[in-house]
Amino acid sequence: MSRTDIVAIEYRAGVSKQDIREQIWDYMEAQNLADFPRPVHHRIPNFKGSYLACQNIKDLEVFPRTQEVKVDPDKPLEGVRLLALQSKKTLLVPTPRLRTGLFNRITPPPGATKDILRKCATSQGVRNYSVPVGLDARVLVDLVVVGSVAVSEKGWRIGKGEGYADLEYAMMASMGAVSQGTPVVTIVHDCQVVDIPESLLEDHDLTVDYILTPTRVIATGCERPKPTGIMWSKINREMMEKIPVLRSLHCREKQAGKCVTLQDEHQHPVEGCSQHTAPRSAVRRPWDPPEPESWSMQAQDVPSNTVYVGNLPPATRVSELKRALRERGATPLRLTWRGPQNGACLHYQDLDSAQRAVSCLQGLHLGANALRVVLARQQRASDPVSSLAGKLHPDHYPTI
Repeated sequence: MSRTDIVAIEYRAGVSKQDIREQIWDYMEAQNLADFPRPVHHRIPNFKGSYLACQNIKDLEVFPRTQEVKVDPDKPLEGVRLLALQSKKTLLVPTPRLRTGLFNRITPPPGATKDILRKCATSQGVRNYSVPVGLDARVLVDLVVVGSVAVSEKGWRIGKGEGYADLEYAMMASMGAVSQGTPVVTIVHDCQVVDIPESLLEDHDLTVDYILTPTRVIATGCERPKPTGIMWSKINREMMEKIPVLRSLHCREKQAGKCVTLQDEHQHPVEGCSQHTAPRSAVRRPWDPPEPESWSMQAQDVPSNTVYVGNLPPATRVSELKRALRERGATPLRLTWRGPQNGACLHYQDLDSAQRAVSCLQGLHLGANALRVVLARQQRASDPVSSLAGKLHPDHYPTI
């Protein structure tokens, strides 16, 4: 498959962001362009030559005068994190899934050797040599570096489907840490630079100003506005519960008189912010598409390629279920997670694939719980799958 082949497929009628992701992931694996960790599916893919691509950031006019750099924790960006530390710049790395805050500042020990700086740039170093940065800290980010699954020469970007890079930027904008003039850079393999239909872009999507590959430095000249703050109407109660810093920003903006209306806000109060309420509904992590007019679904309306997994232990994490599915050879195309209901829906390519997954997953345990795994249509209309499967339009299921 050549780059031209990828572009041609992308423009077929009804192409989705997920279609483009799958093309890139499949191509990188098939051509052995991927690097550890593999497989690259459902990740910001690391690739052979990533360190070479990272070196190109030194050719950007903005880099030498940069003081504070925000770099995502993805493996292919490790080289940029190392360069930032070697250049004695302040390196900020988002906390994983924003669970404990927005940023960590990487702080190497005094007199750190080159080997120690290399460790600081790794994911383990981010954990071992970092200090949290609170909302009250005065942060002014001069350069933002994000990972991508696909990006166009126009600066339009597609991530792995969870939306955290978009949300992190929106939160920085809300804090005043970035502005429209703050350059955004992404580092990818040449095969990840493809045409992306503009129709796929949404208001919350982050665009990039520079693309660095092992062979090219591309100035996109993108004029599409970047997010200027958090789009609260796309955030629901589930995300608010998972991300404490998001709740704090919500309360601050409420007190400042800004519009912070959440999805279905009238139904549920937001804990820790008594003046405001938030919804409980399914969420596309972390942004959510507009909901259909009605969620009422009968069991026969559930797609035939959907598998229901029930009886999950209450403390189960999505990552634990993902790992178990991979080990059984039953990784779905998409997964709809409903932890509070102790269940999940797995979405496969077709009915045959779903049936094979049900067979592979029989007898699966998580902790002390034996999981119930059946085709979703076999659930009664009153069972959790009925409300679960209807929460998200099939084109917007969160990817696993």
